[in-house]
Amino acid sequence: MSLAVLHSRGLAGMDAPEVTVEVHLAGGLPSFTIVGLPEAEVKESRDRVRAALVNACFEFPARRLTVNLAPADLPKESGRFDLPIALGILAASGQLPGNRLDEYEFAGELSLTGDLRPIRGALAMTYKAHRCRRTFVLPRASAPEASLVRDAQVLPAKTLLEVCAHLANRESLQPYVNQTACKTVFEYPDLADVKGQTQCKRAMEIAAAGGHSLLMIGPPGTGKSMLAARFPGILPPMNDTEALESAALQSLGSGGFSVEQFGRRPFRAPHHSASSVALVGGGSDPRPGEISLAHNGVLFLDELPEFERKVLEMLREPIESGRVSISRAARQAEFPARFQLIAAMNPCPCGYLGHLAGKCRCTPDQVARYRGRISGPLLDRIDMHLEVSAIPQEDLLNRTAGETSGTVRARVALAHQVQVDRQGKRNHDLSTRDIDKWCHPDKAAEGLLRQAIARLNLSARAYHRVLKLARTIADFAGCERIAVAHVAEAIQYRKLDRLTSDR
Repeated sequence: MSLAVLHSRGLAGMDAPEVTVEVHLAGGLPSFTIVGLPEAEVKESRDRVRAALVNACFEFPARRLTVNLAPADLPKESGRFDLPIALGILAASGQLPGNRLDEYEFAGELSLTGDLRPIRGALAMTYKAHRCRRTFVLPRASAPEASLVRDAQVLPAKTLLEVCAHLANRESLQPYVNQTACKTVFEYPDLADVKGQTQCKRAMEIAAAGGHSLLMIGPPGTGKSMLAARFPGILPPMNDTEALESAALQSLGSGGFSVEQFGRRPFRAPHHSASSVALVGGGSDPRPGEISLAHNGVLFLDELPEFERKVLEMLREPIESGRVSISRAARQAEFPARFQLIAAMNPCPCGYLGHLAGKCRCTPDQVARYRGRISGPLLDRIDMHLEVSAIPQEDLLNRTAGETSGTVRARVALAHQVQVDRQGKRNHDLSTRDIDKWCHPDKAAEGLLRQAIARLNLSARAYHRVLKLARTIADFAGCERIAVAHVAEAIQYRKLDRLTSDR
């Protein structure tokens, strides 16, 4: 009897737990059995591995063959186990020396010809393999992504034969060196393209600096979608940790990850027909949804009231906690979701309430029902409610370009750095204890806050969000204490709270 043991990686949310691939050959009628809670993709690897070995001119043993993927209680999915299974068969049958297998971890899907195809989640798997001080062998197409893990040993291979030649000391695989220089400045749509809307641009600048969520309310054609598309261009650059987290989540998604986009702020804009699973994540094999794919970036929800009510309600916990936990009967997964929410909506069903031409014919009840599609608890969690008015004719015909995104981004970066130096995080992320420590209004500002709580019936959450917003405005002004002007401007960005109090 012969036995070979190799190391590979599974995927469980953002984690990549180690999977031990044990291949055993015994006497008896020829058979090929895979155990260890394999899903359909893994069970199908029997045929892929058999064909790949035969087409690579190896002998497929006509014996009783058992493959165990341990631990047995961890579900195994995808074709990434093809390569370690094939190598295990060769080592157990004596066609390949097995004395060096413990130095490596293997992952790769095999084609019928023995070529290696790219795998999902290479970044997460390489990170864990590096921490275990093993060299990671994977398909060449996945090597650029895996090489983003600093100091990790990555050996790329195009075919099964190349891996076998390396293990047999005939022709060594060369460590992958990433030749693609990652950009530090990316091309985003320019804020100068937006005509007028000075107040909206000011609000976006404040939201970008402090990480605050923003809801824009206005008639169609006023530039809400244009402003949202240009929001990532004024955000401060990501640090290495943020870039690596975002890249790992993109790698886990079905769309994959491009190395050229490493360090670029994600911008996700799902259609309003998106399901709850598409937005939050899930499935029998839990995968990140749009809110996690927007991690450290922007989630733009256009036509907010058109989303299903239950879909929007699922945003409430991630907005607060910055993560989402997906629980299924067989497994649980947790994904980070520190996204910046930018939403847009019309003021009424026809869209023209408050328009310069007075086009709206909606009744107050119709307007109330339309806005009632968004629940109070969700609105309470959005820091800024901004009215985007119709663009006056003189602004629309003005050919003078406004401030560019680069100019605004420089101011945002300075205000953001002030927050990091003072408290180590953005103002939006301040806890209740942090607010008491860092958000100190002066006497006049405290009096205005008391009036706002009484007149607008602000909840405790809304009060804290106004205070954090005022702290960001004060940072732009270079003030250590929050003044009455900062609080007044922060209150002006709570439009829906003011409308509710007026009724």
